[in-house]
Amino acid sequence: MASGLLALLDDIAALVKVSAATLDDVPAQVAKTTGKVSGIVIDDTAVTPKYVVGLDPSRELSIIYQIAKKSLINKVLLLSPAALLLGFFAPWAITPILMMGGAYLCYEGYEKVHSMFSKHEEDAHGADEVKVITPEELEKERVQGAVRTDMILSSEIVAITYSTVADSALTNQIVVMFSVAVFITVAVYGFVGLVVKADDIGVHLAKEKQHPQVRKMGRGIVTFMPHFLKILGYVGTAAMLWVGAEIIAHGIPFTSHALHDLEHALANIPALAWLAKAVACGIGGLALGAVIDQIVRLVRRFIKG
Repeated sequence: MASGLLALLDDIAALVKVSAATLDDVPAQVAKTTGKVSGIVIDDTAVTPKYVVGLDPSRELSIIYQIAKKSLINKVLLLSPAALLLGFFAPWAITPILMMGGAYLCYEGYEKVHSMFSKHEEDAHGADEVKVITPEELEKERVQGAVRTDMILSSEIVAITYSTVADSALTNQIVVMFSVAVFITVAVYGFVGLVVKADDIGVHLAKEKQHPQVRKMGRGIVTFMPHFLKILGYVGTAAMLWVGAEIIAHGIPFTSHALHDLEHALANIPALAWLAKAVACGIGGLALGAVIDQIVRLVRRFIKG
């Protein structure tokens, strides 16, 4: 009896050691995954501030919180379990789903680039009848729009996260995916909250009661933030095209090998290798987005008859 109990305790101890060793890899896997989804994270960060533009400043943080809460719920309770189930029952479907998401990112990125050079179209749309809604309805509409966009980007984040831990133990998969979901959501929306309130912080620092150097810094923040938001928008658009094209490229053997060969050719200069890959993916994403845009236009014309 005693020997049997000791053997059982030895087995439990060995299992605990294996589990501990596996969980020791979690921080490294979280860091690796976060690096892989950095482009999507940048885009998510760049896109979100626009949803509070024109709304009551006192509601800005509340709106960001609503979006962040729904984003976390989607990642933890919907998307992560779906990815785990899909990985178990139909792992072959993950790459096509990723590629469809990548195509959508390219399409959205192209639309943003196109809108930058089509101001006349925006002016024409401005002549259309404007729908009058209450501030509460506008806030609800903005939150819903932000959550829809976040859902797509979160799907890509979760799918990429799963792809990095697909060969790990189930416990490891769950812990890493949960950790990435929480970390990225807190980081993105914490930064977005800081960005949207930066003007208020600048105004507070610029008050007469503050030290002259502090007032100068406050005025600098107020002056700089519009330019920063514009730059952030450009970076987000570039990240959309780059990430979308890279996701698709990795799903096609020919293009995946081409990217690998490009990186290998410039391996002695890592920064140049990364830049060349990003530029190649960005151009490819823009071209693919243009093709998808034309297909969408044709389908819309066909539906309208």
